[in-house]
Amino acid sequence: MKMEEYPLDQLLIGGTEINYLFICPTKLWYFARGITMEQESEWVDLGRFLHERRYANEEKEVQIGSIKIDFIRRGENIEVHEVKLEKSMERAHEMQALYYLYYLKRLGIKAKAVVHYPKLNETKEVTLEGREGEVEDAIREVQRVKSLPAPPEPVKSKKCRKCAYYGLCWV
Repeated sequence: MKMEEYPLDQLLIGGTEINYLFICPTKLWYFARGITMEQESEWVDLGRFLHERRYANEEKEVQIGSIKIDFIRRGENIEVHEVKLEKSMERAHEMQALYYLYYLKRLGIKAKAVVHYPKLNETKEVTLEGREGEVEDAIREVQRVKSLPAPPEPVKSKKCRKCAYYGLCWV
């Protein structure tokens, strides 16, 4: 599918959904059904605390259509910033940032993204150039998972222990 086939009004997917696709499709399915467990997660609370303290001077949670960006810096270029606790799910973080860039491009806004890992004092720059196909594949897969009548079978991994949805899958 080419980018022209995704009119902006059809991009109703949030960045969290793209992120969850790469973490766990089962988690994505539950989240898409309104089953939100993250508000009770100590890991989410820790991430929120680090975000608030480390980036206190930034305008936070910028909502643009269906996406909510942690913060944006405007200078010579527009920079989309995402703050994450740890790098263990780096691919999911990168794809979420790419989706934001893709979405903004559909609005005619050229930007780059920076993923922050404040606990590690590291950043990673992400650009969309040449990666639209990856984003479009992810969009199609999110749509497929969300359309399933039942959650996909969970796959047990180390990350399950810290997941707010653990009880739905493994208890």
